[in-house]
Amino acid sequence: MSDFLNDTHFERFRETIYQESGINFTVANRSILESRLKERLRSLKISSLDEYHRCIVRDKEEMRAFLDSITTNLTRFFRNAAHMEAFEYYVLPELVAAKRSGERTIRVWSAGCSSGEEPYTIAMVMKETLPPEFTISVVGSDISLKSLMVGREGYYPESRVGNVPEKYLKKYFNRHESGYRITEEIRELVTFDYHNLKHDSGLRNLDVVFCRNVLIYFDEAAQKAAVNRFWDVMGPYSFLFIGHSESLFGMNTRFEFLKTDWACLYRKTTQSAGGTT
Repeated sequence: MSDFLNDTHFERFRETIYQESGINFTVANRSILESRLKERLRSLKISSLDEYHRCIVRDKEEMRAFLDSITTNLTRFFRNAAHMEAFEYYVLPELVAAKRSGERTIRVWSAGCSSGEEPYTIAMVMKETLPPEFTISVVGSDISLKSLMVGREGYYPESRVGNVPEKYLKKYFNRHESGYRITEEIRELVTFDYHNLKHDSGLRNLDVVFCRNVLIYFDEAAQKAAVNRFWDVMGPYSFLFIGHSESLFGMNTRFEFLKTDWACLYRKTTQSAGGTT
């Protein structure tokens, strides 16, 4: 047991993290929490964990900074090609057909978007795929303000664009210094916003929600609460992507499991409102 982060302090911070974000810090991640706490105390010149805990409880900005520091932000462009193929070849044609006689805007939320690679990937695929009369709206949200700042800037070092297909790299990225910047044409399609998945996003009538490799950090109760909030903000005919290692099986949600030729995902329809597993 660490002299710095004893069992009492670990449980106190673990509970606070859970109450504020839904993230379930396990004993296996204790060393990560200890490392981040040491960094915050050193940065703020605070001498004790008790004092720092009082600080995050009363100071919302420091609470945000603390939650930012403990989250892992791993992402890349065109992550999980099968998902993006299902989005391009199945979901978007379905939505275009459904919206032919109505409003021609397709709204997508990338929840837990980290530094922006996912929402920009989504916007590029939509730009390439949708008929020109359709309006594209993509929102990327995350609990990490530092990551959101990277996304808003839209600049990525060369090492971060290795997964981008050549046609997209040529068309939607501009060479800039030792890396690339997303073109303004794509950047203007994406809005970045801070959001904690424990709370209502304020978004409504979404056609697609991507929340990949985020629910694994939540316990069962927090997962179900987040999934129910997704249902509430999605349109009457819409689609949900979660991580390939994640599943709603056994959760008794209202989403309908959908297996396409490319990948598995979930669908919301008026017919699926009765509840599925």
